[in-house]
Amino acid sequence: MRAGSIGGVIVIIWLVLGAVAAFERGYFKDTGDASCAEAGTVIVTVVAGPLNWMGVNPKITCDIPEPSK
Repeated sequence: MRAGSIGGVIVIIWLVLGAVAAFERGYFKDTGDASCAEAGTVIVTVVAGPLNWMGVNPKITCDIPEPSK
């Protein structure tokens, strides 16, 4: 197995573990309230991978400006 292949496998495992952490936190439940903050939190939780079990709890907030009248 080449070094590039090993790195790819590690990245895939990292992201799968992040997805498991997001699932455990209930981020994939369909609450009908999809927002920028929820999507961002799911994404950073997946990217954080196994760090989630070491106390990392990433949260994202999004302030979308209202259109002027």
